Amino acid sequence: MELLTEDEIAGRLAMVPGWARQGGSIVTAVTRSDFREAMLFAGAVAYAAERANHHPDILIQWNKVTLTLSTHSAGGLTAADFDLAGKVSALG
Repeated sequence: MELLTEDEIAGRLAMVPGWARQGGSIVTAVTRSDFREAMLFAGAVAYAAERANHHPDILIQWNKVTLTLSTHSAGGLTAADFDLAGKVSALG
C-alpha cells in the first residue's frame, strides 16, 4: 500500500468527522452508555476490521472505546486507514 501525501490525508480526514490525526495515525474516541455497549461497539468494529483485513488498535475504558488506525506495514497512513475509519463512523 502506498502512503498518502499530506494533501490526501487532509482531504480524507475531512471526510471522516470525529477522527483526528496523531502523527502517523488517525484516532477517534467513541463513548457509549456503559461497558456492555462499549464492548458491543468494539465487537462491531472488530467484525468490520476483519472483513477489511485491516485492524485498529483498540483501547476500552468502561464506556469509552478509543481506536487508532495506521498501516504499520507501510509506515504511516494509507487509503485503507480512511476506508476503515469511514466504516467505523457508519456504525454510529
